[in-house]
Amino acid sequence: MRRSELSPGVSTSGIGPVESVIYVTDVRLRGQVAAAPFHVKHCLEGREGSYVSERENAHHRAEMPAYSVVATGLTEDSVNELVVAELVDEGPVEEGLADEQPSDGLPAEPGGRDPLPPADVSRETAPSPGDAFAGLGVSDDSPLAAEMIATERLRRELESRDFPRPKRTRVFAVSNQKGGVGKTTTSVNLAAALAQHGANVLVIDADPQGNASTALGVSHHSGTPSIYDVLLDEVPLARVAQRSPHVRTLWCVPATIDLAGADIELVSMVRREFRLHDALKDLLAGAGKDLDYVFIDCPPSLGLLTLNAMVTAGEVLIPIQCEYYALEGLTQLMRTVEMVQKHLNRDLHVSTIVLTMYDARTNLARDVADEVRTHFPEQTLETTIPRSVRVSEAPSFGQTVMTHDPHSPGAVAYLAIASDIASRDPGDST
Repeated sequence: MRRSELSPGVSTSGIGPVESVIYVTDVRLRGQVAAAPFHVKHCLEGREGSYVSERENAHHRAEMPAYSVVATGLTEDSVNELVVAELVDEGPVEEGLADEQPSDGLPAEPGGRDPLPPADVSRETAPSPGDAFAGLGVSDDSPLAAEMIATERLRRELESRDFPRPKRTRVFAVSNQKGGVGKTTTSVNLAAALAQHGANVLVIDADPQGNASTALGVSHHSGTPSIYDVLLDEVPLARVAQRSPHVRTLWCVPATIDLAGADIELVSMVRREFRLHDALKDLLAGAGKDLDYVFIDCPPSLGLLTLNAMVTAGEVLIPIQCEYYALEGLTQLMRTVEMVQKHLNRDLHVSTIVLTMYDARTNLARDVADEVRTHFPEQTLETTIPRSVRVSEAPSFGQTVMTHDPHSPGAVAYLAIASDIASRDPGDST
């Protein structure tokens, strides 16, 4: 860690009394203040880890008022722990080193999901083994800072886990006839999380809106070979599947606007409920024999497209938004699953219920979660998906949140659910 300063300051008009001056020259500290207000983050970021001359140091020094220290979620003592470098005698700063970057620093631009290198700390603040945040003091009145640290601790713990691959291909129908509950978001993010941990995953976009195709970055404009051609023209799935550009072991069968009329066109076809079942059976017997997971993103209805998905799948994954209307729709969905079980697919069962858009600040969200867990204690996962801007904005970049911002609370929540699903393989009991 390079030089940092902590010294008394003076008053500045428009800001108020200044009690602390902080100048950080090590870019590795950026992640510690990512959520700070702009003026605080500007104060703490400094010059991206380069050596600076005394003139540059004086020119770029940032002043931070005492209340800004509180805004970061850290006490003044913990700021000392965070920014005071390990006192190593490095000798005088030589000319010509102003542009040199530390070899072990973080990149200036956000990268992929590689784990962060642990920052150097002094012996007085050395963390215990396995916890990079043990030496970081957080005041009791800073719940945001505590939540950020807890989220990053959980992410690192999840990244270190082994995600066992299933003994046979697991096929999920991600279904809920209520719209806007997170079916597509759950499908693509769970698929990406499992694929990032070594599984071979296929997502079948059975929703005419094609949102899963967008999130996985595959082409789905009109005329693109898609699930419509599979269902209506018996085109093999292997010929229409596209590899996601962001995760090597993740594929997607896209949906185009042509699928909007498929419900009507399928009515007169032979084995109309088994069209997708037959196509996937052929794929798993050939080119897709090594697939570990198949997620079928269903439309918000209980028509023939959803029926095809349930006949094909062995498990139903139900995302439930933590609002009252979601409870009303769940009863109808369970009746549909029972009907398919009885007449078309005896192996079908509801294996997983995921609570989405959970806001712990509201009584309604807690009441809905308690109600669902009361009626479905085994199927409902403990982890909930929080409302998250990062999750919502990721598709606009043609990505899932797992690749867009893997450190965000939403990404960590989906990673935890993926770990739960991988560990709950029903094939272990057979």
